[in-house]
Amino acid sequence: MRVLPSASPLLEIEELKKYFPLPASFWGKKSGNIRAVDGVSFALTSGKTLGLVGESGCGKSTLGRTILRLYEPSGGRIRFAGRDITTVSRRELQPLRRQMQIIFQDPYSSLNPRMTVSEILSEPLIIHQVGTAKERAQRVDQLLERVGLSAQMRGRYPHEFSGGQKQRLGIARALALSPQLLICDEPVSALDVSIQAQILNLLKDLQAELGLAYLFISHNLAVIEHSSDEVAVMYLGRIVEQAPREALFADPQHPYTKALIAAIPLPQVAKPGSPSRQRQVLAGDVPNPAAPPQGCHFHPRCPLASERCRREAPLLRSVDGASHLAACHNISCTLSSDLRYNH
Repeated sequence: MRVLPSASPLLEIEELKKYFPLPASFWGKKSGNIRAVDGVSFALTSGKTLGLVGESGCGKSTLGRTILRLYEPSGGRIRFAGRDITTVSRRELQPLRRQMQIIFQDPYSSLNPRMTVSEILSEPLIIHQVGTAKERAQRVDQLLERVGLSAQMRGRYPHEFSGGQKQRLGIARALALSPQLLICDEPVSALDVSIQAQILNLLKDLQAELGLAYLFISHNLAVIEHSSDEVAVMYLGRIVEQAPREALFADPQHPYTKALIAAIPLPQVAKPGSPSRQRQVLAGDVPNPAAPPQGCHFHPRCPLASERCRREAPLLRSVDGASHLAACHNISCTLSSDLRYNH
């Protein structure tokens, strides 16, 4: 378990797990679980962004939804603003939902096509009984202006907006209740590149203005590098490396992280003096999360795998005596009190 810093984080995740049971066999025998999230720990402070990156199917989105209790955790602990919310009832959790919101990946399907913009943005205010009808109407106009849309658009329907405008509406809806934490689940992956930059800049401006904490989920390392203060790399339900953004991209330690960074496209004409980068192609496919490999989950695809990797799961531990963590037996790590166990 990692020793948390003295300043209390807004969000603390300790050994969080989410398993999905597989359908029973014809004879009614249980056939196991899909280990979507398998013992994840991290802390997130107000005003900061933790980027969560990994291949599709590694458990990133499941982790985000489990933190919000949209999925019930199978194990571990979720602490928000100093309060353990892992097992609180739905009734106790409802007031806290105002402080934790999500921006969904697909702006086309996340907005109700039968509701106007005013109805979409007013809905969370009505559910949580915030303000009078007049005050809610004023709040809708404020939200539209804050995300770069005109208040005159309040009577329109989602189909009348472009993809980028729809995602701005999704952000406005997430901001309606003045949250402290936003789970950004692939918020720009469905958008054109030029629109992606606009949305990322909008999120940065909102964070600077409102002091929001972001858990930014993406499979795109270029987006993660632009938007994050710290980066966690996830593989098959586990975090295999975590470090401040500059340290991770300048000196990745885990073989999986190195392969991901090496796969980032480079311009055909490199700038003079820029470092060369050799592409590393990973062998094989991502293992089945219902039957993950013993020991290190990455060992079937790792060029450095040893017999120890096949038998023993590595600890997520410091490689520099401080904030750069990695889970690999082949890295020379500094043993300290800053340890996280991968079970």
